[in-house]
Amino acid sequence: MARMSISGVGVEYELLGEAGAPAVAITPGGRFPMDTPGVRELGEKLAAGGRRVLLWDRPNTGYSDISFDDQSESELCARTLTKLIRELDLGPTTLAAGSAGSRVSLIAASRDPEIVSAMVLWWISGGMIGLVSLANYYCADSALAASKGGMEAVVKLPGWAEQLARNPKNRDILLAQEPKAFIKKMEQWASFYLPSKESPVPGMSPADFAKLKMPVLLFQNGESDLSHTRETSEWVHKLIPHSELRDPPWADDEWNHRSGTATPEGRPALFTGWPAMAPAILDFTAR
Repeated sequence: MARMSISGVGVEYELLGEAGAPAVAITPGGRFPMDTPGVRELGEKLAAGGRRVLLWDRPNTGYSDISFDDQSESELCARTLTKLIRELDLGPTTLAAGSAGSRVSLIAASRDPEIVSAMVLWWISGGMIGLVSLANYYCADSALAASKGGMEAVVKLPGWAEQLARNPKNRDILLAQEPKAFIKKMEQWASFYLPSKESPVPGMSPADFAKLKMPVLLFQNGESDLSHTRETSEWVHKLIPHSELRDPPWADDEWNHRSGTATPEGRPALFTGWPAMAPAILDFTAR
């Protein structure tokens, strides 16, 4: 793995495959790092198929630095992604991503479309329950802890444990936050996820979707998935009329089935089905 500073934020990344080959950037969901089972395995299949693959830890995940320097966490990660691609001189890059990664990729492509050659997205987060759950998952626990015990309470939260263990600098970053300002930031970030009647994806207006002229492949969300509703993927398809919408290479209940499960080594198994995306990504980007 390697490390680069992007706008003052240390970002951990790894490149697979031949230098100069068509690039694909894989972005996981949640606050899961790039070494979560299934992510690297997808990258290796794409590299074997002739792609230059970027794996990376977004700000606030894995070995990268914690940062609160943007209007929302998704916008922070989107800005970091396009700047990282440019700094690595990968050229126009396919963004392949699921769940939170799909939201980050959509925002990234709408803000800097020239650096994005295509997109392949699945598990696009949406729906009332799904979006409200994101505000709680990403923001509420930290804000509540800060209100009760200051930043000392925040650094003890399980949600930050992995980031602090992998990157000791992150403890200092968290402790340096002024509690009242931090709570306001969490409220701001939480408001980002408020459902809208204008768009299915937080951070994306209809005008933002209109900027997406590159080829886009969307995999249909499961009917049983309340975190990534079927309506969301269909709505995104309507907002990107030239996009291709197809069924994913797994059963309808993939998200529900994988959520909360672990590999034999005790790692999250949520993304272990992702390598099955490789043939579709290789085929789509070859066209």
